[in-house]
Amino acid sequence: MNPPSAIVREFWERMQARDWEGLGALLADDLAVEWPVSGERIVGRANFVGVNAEYPEGWSIHVLRIVADGETVVSEVEVPHETMGVHRVVSLWTVRDGRITGGREYWTEPGSDPSPQWRAALVERV
Repeated sequence: MNPPSAIVREFWERMQARDWEGLGALLADDLAVEWPVSGERIVGRANFVGVNAEYPEGWSIHVLRIVADGETVVSEVEVPHETMGVHRVVSLWTVRDGRITGGREYWTEPGSDPSPQWRAALVERV
């Protein structure tokens, strides 16, 4: 059986390939994924695959890093989109018995959270 980090890497590869059936094969039937930034929870493999398959085209996935500790895997990816700009997502996945059973993803647009003036002298812009 592949280690959890390899399962998550394959997850992103299948997502990029739009291999929805292959993506579903990596997910538990009762998968639950939370998106705290938008206040949503996706319950069930079919719903998760459906949300991603229906996402407006024009995007690509660039894996920046994957870090694993046992059954917990953290991935950071960049998702440029032709019309919606660039998004970054940090995902915390739980992988058990070769399947992703749950996750929490933090999607954001770089630079979308304004830097407060009070810390301007203490930080560098990226």
